[in-house]
Amino acid sequence: MLEYKESPSSSFARDLVSFANSSGGKILLGVRDDGTVVGVRDSNKLRAQIQDIARNCDPPVKILIETVGKVTVITVRESESKPVQCREGFFWRQGAVTQKLSRDEIRDFFRSEGAIRFDLTVCPKFRYPEDFDREKFDAWIRQSRITPRRKIDDVLVNIEVAERAGKRLVFRNAGVLFFAKDVRHFFPQSYITCLLSKGMDKVNILDRKDFAGGLVSDIEESLRFVERNTRTGYRIEKLRREDVPEYPMRALREAITNAVMHRDYFEAGANVFVEIYDDRIEISNPGGLPKGLSREELGTRSVRRNPLIADLLHRIALIEKAGTGIRRMIEDARKQECPEPKFKVNGFFTATFWPNIEIARRITPQLTGEVTEQAAEQVGEQVNEQVNEQVTILKFCSIPKRKQDILAHLGLKPVYMNFKRHILPLVEQGSLEMTFPDKPRSPKQRYRTTDLGRKVLAPWSGGKTKSPSPLETVS
Repeated sequence: MLEYKESPSSSFARDLVSFANSSGGKILLGVRDDGTVVGVRDSNKLRAQIQDIARNCDPPVKILIETVGKVTVITVRESESKPVQCREGFFWRQGAVTQKLSRDEIRDFFRSEGAIRFDLTVCPKFRYPEDFDREKFDAWIRQSRITPRRKIDDVLVNIEVAERAGKRLVFRNAGVLFFAKDVRHFFPQSYITCLLSKGMDKVNILDRKDFAGGLVSDIEESLRFVERNTRTGYRIEKLRREDVPEYPMRALREAITNAVMHRDYFEAGANVFVEIYDDRIEISNPGGLPKGLSREELGTRSVRRNPLIADLLHRIALIEKAGTGIRRMIEDARKQECPEPKFKVNGFFTATFWPNIEIARRITPQLTGEVTEQAAEQVGEQVNEQVNEQVTILKFCSIPKRKQDILAHLGLKPVYMNFKRHILPLVEQGSLEMTFPDKPRSPKQRYRTTDLGRKVLAPWSGGKTKSPSPLETVS
């Protein structure tokens, strides 16, 4: 970003602060607004004046002063201690305009920069012990292996979920999320929504559950929801039976825990979602990546948006606090012979998991609860139809085919919705690939079966590929 000035003016401090609060920039002294160079005399007095203005900002702004011909160039570095203010207040840069922050903008800026931590903030509405759930606390203590020799009040202060205010004990938000009798009374956005959909979108919802019993309970209940609504097979090796889930359950547990830990609790209009579709599971939380963590560093560095929540989960062994969560999800998916999960950031952070193709092909659903025999047959028929269709596509694409030809082969119209439902899932699973991956919309685009797809086809094609250990239907 550039700012032109003929000489240091009364707004100079505002410009320094606005650049420091943004991504940095350059101020060119000796240049008019229209870009005409009029020049400015470089002198020790001028440099001292500029340095003095920068030092009087709070915190001081780091600058570099250089002379290029008749122009003095001041390079303003992005501050590592945002937000920065000058005597007139807080400012930031919006395009070519230096804009003063309003009260709400200052609050949001502090939050976005991590200067205000949700989990460490005191919750004034919470009353102890009236709103305190002793059973939740005792369960957490047992899992944490803390020896409860001290009074409860002392333990609450020592684990930092509460602090003393005279004779009273006031709770921080993290303590409310873990130990309140009714969490949503204080934070309506603190819950996990679990959805079971028929198909590959949210058009037909078969089941929905909202869990709001506290962070630990929400994680456990969400995982049970996934276990109830996904399939499990077993393989027999050396006369021993081994259960084989359709999805990498340890990775899903890690993803749900991460979503709860890293979500932006200041975002009152959104919550954590666990969505089960025919072909995948998506786990998402509001807030995107925490401040200070780039996409390239994802899975290699530990940057916590809510450090106290992370510490409380770490004490009961739900997380490692080492920045290895993403890597463990990927490794667990590989161990379960599932496709590698994908991660997307766009205001939300979304982790997508796909099933073990062999299990999805060889087993029928594990049905729990009061499910009729007719419903069981219908689900089994749906699975068989989906598998047969995928086999048909993979065989047809042994020679690269256009998407409209694939859909016509299935007796379907060449519309995007059919492509999304019938072809795209195989591409995302890695069974199909584009012949021009860098040009997905190329008119010459063709789709062909991959090595993984041929491995899936082997049992139907009479190939010599060695089949995996037998997977039997769960009875």
